[in-house]
Amino acid sequence: MLGKHVEVRDFSGTLDMKTKPITKSPNREQMERNTLRLLCSVLVKPGTRLEICRLLHSNDFLDPLRRAVFEEVQAAGVISSKQLRASLPVQVISRGFADFDLDKLLAPKLASEAEIEQLFESTLHLLKLGGADDPALFAPETDAQD
Repeated sequence: MLGKHVEVRDFSGTLDMKTKPITKSPNREQMERNTLRLLCSVLVKPGTRLEICRLLHSNDFLDPLRRAVFEEVQAAGVISSKQLRASLPVQVISRGFADFDLDKLLAPKLASEAEIEQLFESTLHLLKLGGADDPALFAPETDAQD
């Protein structure tokens, strides 16, 4: 969270006032990166990763490199995150991204349990952006059943 610092000037001088912390929403690049960090995290089970991949589409990733990484994660299926991270560099480099650096993309490499929540939030934002064409994706369960 970011603290916002406001200066108020009046005739007697400058007064400093602190306002409530504000949450900065992630930009598209950060949402894509955070989604890939989530998908590659050891804290996410392979089955959960597969379900998240089913909700997303490669077109949700505007950056060609991040799109290629997502497609490789999706194609990997149900494997451990350790196996996934070991195979990704070779797969992505073979797709024409010779300078691909997985560690740089996923930095910081390990996400704490608290950070996982933020990564999930970014993924949900990305889903909403990509799923805007499909209102049923975000319909309440009772509506989807009717």
